[in-house]
Amino acid sequence: MEKDKKKPLFIHQPEYPGGPKALSAFIQEHLRYPAAALEAGAEGTVIVEYDIDYQGKVVATRVLQGVGSGCDEEACRVVRLLKFDVPKNRGVRVLFHKKAHIKFKKPAPLKTQPTPSTSFQVNYTVSPAKDETPAEAPQQKPVYTYTIQL
Repeated sequence: MEKDKKKPLFIHQPEYPGGPKALSAFIQEHLRYPAAALEAGAEGTVIVEYDIDYQGKVVATRVLQGVGSGCDEEACRVVRLLKFDVPKNRGVRVLFHKKAHIKFKKPAPLKTQPTPSTSFQVNYTVSPAKDETPAEAPQQKPVYTYTIQL
């Protein structure tokens, strides 16, 4: 008896250039937390199903499970930016369906350091000009003093 060889795939799936880590990095880089969700305090995971055409472009998106408050629309916007590498499939133009889980979490509040009060203090002294003859001792120049405190 001979062992049956594993059949090669007839249709090859599209892959994101760089793999799954690059895909999640792209999503995190382009994802913006919506202002409405920030006000409402919405957090959670949006599950988006999307279609990839034979050229590797995302042509349609559908929200399977949403959070609301603008998070669903933002997830669809980011998924539509994706571009996949599609191998040749024997001349067949195939539409692929995939799912993405996109997590929305409220951004951590930025810790602001107390800014020191900015104050400037300028001190200067003006001395009146004296009528002296040039043969006498040389004149002293006026002294200017500046103090800047930050």
